[in-house]
Amino acid sequence: MFDLDSATLSRMLTALTLGYHAIFATLGVGIPVMISIAEFIGIKKKDPHYTLLARRWTRGFTITVAVGVVTGTAIGLQLSLLWPSFMQLAGKVIALPLFMETFAFFFEAIFLGIYLYTWDRFKNPMYHWLLSIPVVIGSTLSAFFITSVNGFLNTPQGFELEGDTVTSIQPLAAMFNPATPTKVFHVVSTSYLTAAAVLATIAAIYLLKKKNTLYHMKALKVTVVSVFIFAIATAIAGDLSAKFLAKEQPEKLAAGEWHFETEEGADLVVFGTLNENQEVENAIRIPNGLSFLAYGDFNAEVTGLDQIPDDEEPPLWIHYMFDLMVTIGFFTLGVSLMYLVFWKVKKWNEYHPLLLWGIASLGPLSMAAVEFGWVFAELGRQPWILRGFMTVSEGATTSPYVGWMLILFIGLYIVLSIGCVIALRKIFKGNPAEHELEHRYPEVAATKEGN
Repeated sequence: MFDLDSATLSRMLTALTLGYHAIFATLGVGIPVMISIAEFIGIKKKDPHYTLLARRWTRGFTITVAVGVVTGTAIGLQLSLLWPSFMQLAGKVIALPLFMETFAFFFEAIFLGIYLYTWDRFKNPMYHWLLSIPVVIGSTLSAFFITSVNGFLNTPQGFELEGDTVTSIQPLAAMFNPATPTKVFHVVSTSYLTAAAVLATIAAIYLLKKKNTLYHMKALKVTVVSVFIFAIATAIAGDLSAKFLAKEQPEKLAAGEWHFETEEGADLVVFGTLNENQEVENAIRIPNGLSFLAYGDFNAEVTGLDQIPDDEEPPLWIHYMFDLMVTIGFFTLGVSLMYLVFWKVKKWNEYHPLLLWGIASLGPLSMAAVEFGWVFAELGRQPWILRGFMTVSEGATTSPYVGWMLILFIGLYIVLSIGCVIALRKIFKGNPAEHELEHRYPEVAATKEGN
C-alpha cells in the first residue's frame, strides 16, 4: 500500500503535524497580546466595546489552545517514534528547552483559567487586566523555548560528539545557540502579526455584511493598527534573519535567492523561474540588493551555491516560498498603512468595500505566510536534520508502519478541525456581539456610528 520509504513517510507525517500545529501555535502566541491590548484600551477609555472584544476573543482563544495542546503532544510523540536516532543524539542536549516549554505552557494555562473566570470580580478592573500579562508572558515564553530547539537544529552547539557518544553537554549553550535571537524575534513578531490579522479579517467580514456596529468598527481599528505595528517588527526581524543566514547558513540564503556564484555586489532575484539549465528567467533583479540585504553593504561578497557541496545543497524551489512569504508581508504592511491613511484623512472612507476586502484577506494570507516561512526554514536546512551532524535519512525510523500512522493522524486532524469549527460556532453564532452588548451594557447597545 505504501511504496515510499520510512524516511519519506516520516517527513510527510512530521510536515503535516508541524504545518497543522503552526496554525494553532501562532494564534496561541498572538491572541493573548490582542486580548490584553483590547481590555487595557477598554479600561482606560471606559469603553465597553473594547472590553467585550477581550471577553469574546478569550472564549475563542480557549478552543484554539485546546487543539494546540493535542497537536503539540503529537509533535512530542512523533519526535520519539519517527526520529529515534536523532533523539538519541540530540535529546539529551535540548532537553532543557523542551522541558521549559512545557513549564511555560502550564504557567500560561493556570493564569488563563484565572483570567477567564474572574471577569467582573474586581472593583478595580485593572487588577483583572494584570492577570492577562502572565498569559502573554507564558505564551511568548513557549514560543521562545520551542523556537530555540529549532534554532539548535540549524546551529547546533553545546556538546561534543565522540564517535556515537554525546559528551560535554552544555544545556544553556545549546538553548542560546546563534540562531535563537533572530528566530525567536521572527517567530514572535509574525505570531503577533498573524493573530491581529486574523481578528482584523473577522471584523472586516462583519462590516462587509453591513453590520456596521461600533463594536466591529472598533475591532477593525485596534486590529489593523496592531497589524501595522507588528508588520514593521516582522520586516525588521526578516532583515536580521537574512543577515544571520548570510553569516551562519549561506547555503540556505543562496538557494532561497538563486545565487549560484559567489560574487561582490550580488543582485537580489525576485520572482522568476528556472529553466532546465538552472538559469533564471523572467525575474526582477535588484542590482546589488542581495549584498545589501545580507551585509548592509551594496558591494559585499555573498557566498553562492558554487561554494556548497552538491550533496549539501538545499532544494532550489524554496525560492518560491521565500518570495511568497515576503510578498505577503509587504502586502500586509501596505494594506494596513492604507487603512491608517484613510482613517486619518477625514474625507476618505476607511470602510470602503475594496479596502475592507483587502483587510479581510490579511488573516488567511498571513497564516499562509507563516506556513511558507516554515517550509523555507525547514527545507532550507536539508539534507540535515541536525546541521553538520546528522542527515534526515540517518535520523529517521526504519519502522514499516509509518504509513498507517500517517493515515491515523490525518483522521485525527480532520476530527480536530471539525470539532474546533463546531465549538467556535456554538460559542459565537447563537450569541452575537450586539446581543451580548445589550445584555451586559444596555446603555450603549443601540449606539451606531454617527448617533
